[in-house]
Amino acid sequence: QSVYKCDFLNLQIQQPLQLAQDAIDAFLKQLKNPIDSLPGELFHVVVFSLLLSYFPSPYQRWICCKKAHELLVLNGLLLVITPDSSHQNRRAMMMKSWKIAIESLGFKRFKYSKFSHMHLMAFRKTSLQTTSDLVSRNYPGMLYIPQDFNSIEDEEYSNASCYVRSDTEDEQLAYGFMELPDAPYDSDSGESQSSSIPFYELEDPILLLS
Repeated sequence: QSVYKCDFLNLQIQQPLQLAQDAIDAFLKQLKNPIDSLPGELFHVVVFSLLLSYFPSPYQRWICCKKAHELLVLNGLLLVITPDSSHQNRRAMMMKSWKIAIESLGFKRFKYSKFSHMHLMAFRKTSLQTTSDLVSRNYPGMLYIPQDFNSIEDEEYSNASCYVRSDTEDEQLAYGFMELPDAPYDSDSGESQSSSIPFYELEDPILLLS
């Protein structure tokens, strides 16, 4: 069996194994499914393929990257693949923000590629320690995606009170649509040249809601 179930966000990281490589290989073969805990500095490569952007918050993405750092040996690789169908430079600031956040954990990015529908980033673990200045720089918040902001805007919109048009405004809208596209509007008479429907001038503009 080579595929195991694991809740990576809640995975417990234990002390590294002080064993020879053959003993470590034997340890890996006897892992139980699902995996609840793993020793640190156990793997040479961790791959997040289309994973980070599916978490609903930057902090969860941060926790994933932090656990990857703890699981990797020194000089181990973290490979991040995240979806994006926009053009080359549209998410440049976001990718720069991700780079800064992940590097603060003790990584160094050495490879980046943008394909038609995804970003590919390769980081090498260069330090056993993460930066001590995590709070003031808000590194977790730097692992954002555009949907993080859309959800806030949608929630604010859904909580906003809706404007209700008056009967007069509704009538004015109906008249306006009935006037089109009969004939040019006569600004002197306030009526359409081919219609007897009166034109009302409102004190306030009419608000159209979709």
